[in-house]
Amino acid sequence: MTNSSKRKEEIHLVNGGVKQSTWSKAFNSNAVWEEKDEFLDVIYWIRQIIAVILGVIWGVAPLKGFLGIAIFCIINAGVLYVYFSSFQQIDEEEYGGTWELTKEGFMTSFALFLWPLYWVPLHSLIQSNPTVVP
Repeated sequence: MTNSSKRKEEIHLVNGGVKQSTWSKAFNSNAVWEEKDEFLDVIYWIRQIIAVILGVIWGVAPLKGFLGIAIFCIINAGVLYVYFSSFQQIDEEEYGGTWELTKEGFMTSFALFLWPLYWVPLHSLIQSNPTVVP
């Protein structure tokens, strides 16, 4: 019996057959993901939330150019890597490997980070009108 099968059986017994919601599993360390797409959806949406938060921070902070983009990429990929490898402790090979999980939803979050709502417009607004932020 594989480690993944054992974890599924243990969780089934602990929960008494009650199915957990996706987001309760997302914040529960070592949760059991019966469906591959369910975990990939969580990865995708966490990445989008990170993009919005970092976009707002970068819009207010004086980060611009390659340095801003590079730091965004490192934080975005790093946070998700720590999440699925350390917090959830999933077997990356079940999901196509570490690279597949790391790039899941990355381009969408990158576009959300840059435009139309966060980093570029906020930074432009603040730089053109310095009285917006004291």
